[in-house]
Amino acid sequence: MSGHGTPEPMTAHRSGPLKGVAEIPGDKSISHRALIFGAMAVGETKITGLLEGQDVLDTAKAMRAFGADVIQHGPGAWSVHGVGVGGFREPEDVIDCGNSGTGVRLIMGTMATSPISATFTGDASLRKRPMGRVTDPLALFGAQSYGRKGGRLPLTLVGAANPVPVQYTTPMPSAQVKSAVLLAALNAPGETVVTEREATRDHSERMLAGFGAKLHVERTNAGNVITLQGQPELRPQVVAVPRDPSSAAFPVCAAVIVEGSDILVPGVSQNTTRNGLYPTLVEMGADITFENPREEGGEPVADLRVRASSLKGIEVPPERAPSMIDEYPVLSVVAAFAEGKTVMRGVKELRVKESDRIDAMARGLEACGVTIEEDEDTLIVHGLGGKVPGGATVATHIDHRIAMSFLVLGLASQKPVTVDDGSPIATSFPIFGKLMADLGADIR
Repeated sequence: MSGHGTPEPMTAHRSGPLKGVAEIPGDKSISHRALIFGAMAVGETKITGLLEGQDVLDTAKAMRAFGADVIQHGPGAWSVHGVGVGGFREPEDVIDCGNSGTGVRLIMGTMATSPISATFTGDASLRKRPMGRVTDPLALFGAQSYGRKGGRLPLTLVGAANPVPVQYTTPMPSAQVKSAVLLAALNAPGETVVTEREATRDHSERMLAGFGAKLHVERTNAGNVITLQGQPELRPQVVAVPRDPSSAAFPVCAAVIVEGSDILVPGVSQNTTRNGLYPTLVEMGADITFENPREEGGEPVADLRVRASSLKGIEVPPERAPSMIDEYPVLSVVAAFAEGKTVMRGVKELRVKESDRIDAMARGLEACGVTIEEDEDTLIVHGLGGKVPGGATVATHIDHRIAMSFLVLGLASQKPVTVDDGSPIATSFPIFGKLMADLGADIR
């Protein structure tokens, strides 16, 4: 069973201007999906730019356990020889997904309509996260699950021997839930229809279409209605993974708040279901220009030129939350350096991430001298106009985004900021420390 190793404290000190080019790793969401979709295709899928963080490596290991031939050829270059839709074999051991909620939920969906069983676990953080939001809709196909109270890991999923198509409306804006249902629908006969009231990241729909699935998306008054025809033969693809906008958020936000900074962040995904942070920063007064817009791997990308800026607090539109849900922690750091208050509503999904991110950010910011208001679905940061005291040691709760967010804060605060454990950063952004140091950040 996965655990968590010895904590690795890290401290960020007030830094001089950040300068240079930040080469961000591949997108984590697309990397997971490239491996999983490749495993369901017949033939060889070739992937470039794959993120080689621990979360994605755990998904690669899981695909091998289900029978796919997954090979690394060089940095970011991988191939997957798939077994076809419905071709997964029963794994011989427990599937350990480490820290990855995306990995475990998508893999559960993929196997839920095959007549096999698998037991899933993860690290201490993942074992606290709710899986009922996925196992409940998978039960509609005929799958059965047996887990701890609240549907938590470790959990055994018994796939449906005779799956049926379903009609399902997602109860919360969650790309993981939507994707799990669509992946399960691939091996169910007939049409499955998924409705989401609020649009979430659409990587699964884009990639399903690219691999040859028969899929139709209609925008209606009720939301996005996605119709998928079951039991296709997926065709192997060449997948170029664009750079991760969630990882790019950290050097971008650091450059915005560290005086005198001027950096270039090339090739960042600008998928509108993912890039809500960037228009939000611009509305706050951030000096960001979007250069050389183009398409890579079926996704829109651009080069971001980012300069230090004077910022003002704003009210972030709650309907933007699904497109930037992972970026609210680092946005709340930026908000601490703005003039006036920044209001973030519609963010209750943050409470069931790797940690309760609203609580973690609120407590950490308070410890660094920032005034916070919060309720179940809201976080309000009272900005200090660039003069954030810092000086605290912050609990990360085994959460990579909390760790990176407070290290960004420490680069511009008056006193250094320490995080109690920086080791979870490797799950999503293994080169974070070196990349930031190369820009001039003082993180020890």
